[in-house]
Amino acid sequence: MTIGRSGIVAVLLGVAALGFGGCATALPPAGEAAAVAPAAFAIDQDFADPDVLLVDGTYYAYATNSLVNNVQFATSADLVSWEVQDSDALPELPDWADSGKTWAPDVSAGPAGTFLLYFTAADRASGRQCIGVATATSPVGPFAAAAAPVICPVAEGGAIDASSYLDTDGSRWLLWKNDGNCCDLDTWLQLSPLTADGLTVAGDPTRLIKQTQEWEGAVVEAPVLTRADGQYVLFYSANNYGDDSYAMGYATAKTLQGPYTSSADPLFSTESAGSRYLGPGGQDIVTGPGSTTPDHMVLHSWDPAYVYRGMSVVELDWVDGRPVVRPAD
Repeated sequence: MTIGRSGIVAVLLGVAALGFGGCATALPPAGEAAAVAPAAFAIDQDFADPDVLLVDGTYYAYATNSLVNNVQFATSADLVSWEVQDSDALPELPDWADSGKTWAPDVSAGPAGTFLLYFTAADRASGRQCIGVATATSPVGPFAAAAAPVICPVAEGGAIDASSYLDTDGSRWLLWKNDGNCCDLDTWLQLSPLTADGLTVAGDPTRLIKQTQEWEGAVVEAPVLTRADGQYVLFYSANNYGDDSYAMGYATAKTLQGPYTSSADPLFSTESAGSRYLGPGGQDIVTGPGSTTPDHMVLHSWDPAYVYRGMSVVELDWVDGRPVVRPAD
């Protein structure tokens, strides 16, 4: 989830469409992973950084920009069969944002029947990534963006990967990552309080975790927060998004603002998945039909040729307060 990744995928898809097979020079070869039959994608096309929202019995999945839409989205009644829609959830970008670099959307229910869309885009003025916010009266949009970014810490490398969280007391929060890996800085997963309408930051951020473990490499990103068994569980992705080192982890805390303790090992990785999911990450968690607790995870992973990242849905179990991913057979 670093600058340029949407552009890389777009270029690769364009080259593939022209019939050139040498596009793997921009990304590492699949290696041994290509010899293993991959798990079937729930959405078998480029649909990276998925976020899922359930509204009135319909699931809405939002993803990083396609070649034609700023925020692409799909719908499903059961988390199994998905229909990618032609329309753009965010048809107009604000003046501060460059086009073609809109990724990692997060959509949540706002107050009084509204919906909030947080998105990452490249800031024209600084060249860094920043987080914008947009509103709509329907989960399909069209969302209208605010004139200025909601989070844009240029001195920290910018900000990406917004994820909204509504705490048990009704307070609104926004998780995000400072894009420090753009410029040799630490990458911190951070938590900012929001105003009740979700449109403005209401206080200083709290730093939750940064990259500290070998498997995380130089990057932690894509934070998602939930509660389970009386504690807060912070999911995240780490390492190089473009190869098999990309994986998902989690950290736990007794209070919202921490301190958080990361698990020593990845929650889900290419290795733990038997190479059926290549570089899994960009996750979100969701409650499946008939359930009352988050019991599914959506994520992206690479196709065997490392040209695009499709979306998968896997089962999520909880054992003594710890998440356990159950991939499809």
